[in-house]
Amino acid sequence: MQNIVFVFFPDFNMYSTPLLVLALQGLVFVGLLLYRFFSKRNISDFFLALILLIVCYEQICFTVGFMGWYNEFKNTKINYFLIPMSLALAPSIYFYVKSITTSNFKFNKKQLLHYVPILLLIIFKFSIYFYDSLQLGFKETQNGTLKLSLDEAVVQPILMLFSYAQMLLYLAFTFQLFFNYRKTIKEYFSNTYKLELNWILTFLVLFTSLFLYSSTQDIIGNFIVKLNYQQRWWLNIFGAIVVIYVGIKGYFTNTTKLNNLSFDLSSANITTTISRNNSILISDDEVKTLQNLMENDKLFLNPELNLKDLAEKAKMNRTQVSQIINSSFSKNFNDFVNEYRVNAFKEKLNKGEHKQLSLLGLAMDCGFNSKATFNRVFKKITKTSPSEYLASQAK
Repeated sequence: MQNIVFVFFPDFNMYSTPLLVLALQGLVFVGLLLYRFFSKRNISDFFLALILLIVCYEQICFTVGFMGWYNEFKNTKINYFLIPMSLALAPSIYFYVKSITTSNFKFNKKQLLHYVPILLLIIFKFSIYFYDSLQLGFKETQNGTLKLSLDEAVVQPILMLFSYAQMLLYLAFTFQLFFNYRKTIKEYFSNTYKLELNWILTFLVLFTSLFLYSSTQDIIGNFIVKLNYQQRWWLNIFGAIVVIYVGIKGYFTNTTKLNNLSFDLSSANITTTISRNNSILISDDEVKTLQNLMENDKLFLNPELNLKDLAEKAKMNRTQVSQIINSSFSKNFNDFVNEYRVNAFKEKLNKGEHKQLSLLGLAMDCGFNSKATFNRVFKKITKTSPSEYLASQAK
């Protein structure tokens, strides 16, 4: 009589099904991003696809466990190939942000060194698999000699500490890179709203939250109380949701704004030249030139005005213009230009032009290109909102 074998894999349950659905959706965005990368050669698409693929891989590793893989296949060798991919995730996050915040970013061979740790880990995993596979009784067991005595006993504890330190380091550098970018664009552009990349800040906060959640869970599970797979499921579902959100936002948000802009984000371009007696070498004529361009030629009315445009009009280089603005006016380029725009807006209010045109319309006529920028700049300079200012003037 033939024995009937009941197969319990795959088991679609309340734990495995949501993870499976979300992981598959994440892989769809990986495909879309890779397709766009090969079509348009936008390197940021490649790094975002790599980030999503890494997180999806880790979700799938847990998903097959919740689907009953280990229960059905007692001697599975899958443990050899469950590779902690945070070693690749950390540099990928950094290069994703760098590729977006750096004009015409190019990934070179030297930067591949950032991925040496994950490459060494993969080689190590395959090496111990091949060694253990040659030992007697390997087919009857789940984990071989080196897997237990070397990988789990020695390498994994060291790897956990190393991956924590690595992720902390890369996240710190990435946040620094992003905030330096935010600071630097104010030295080059008069309207920065479209270049502020608020999406990237959200992206960094989400992955930092994932890292902190994962680290806390590991500390609790290893040193306080052992956590079962159901208790660890919440981290995985959170990670899967983050993948979907990041996939949607990353794919549909234009992150190529800097690709065709010719400017160097290095602070070397905006440093101040100082003479031997520590005085800044700036002439009165240079200062007057900039004032005339703003007050008489009203260059500030151009919403796309940037440091390069102003330097060309003034027949100076960008470094000179930045030095003059920073030193003589004690402002960055963004504040310098927007103060003229705010003053022009005030003049229009005094003339009663707000009776024929909305406040936003007047702001656009004065060189602003978004409501958010206008409201923020106006409040920064006047310490009040545009509507409050108008009301105070009517009294």
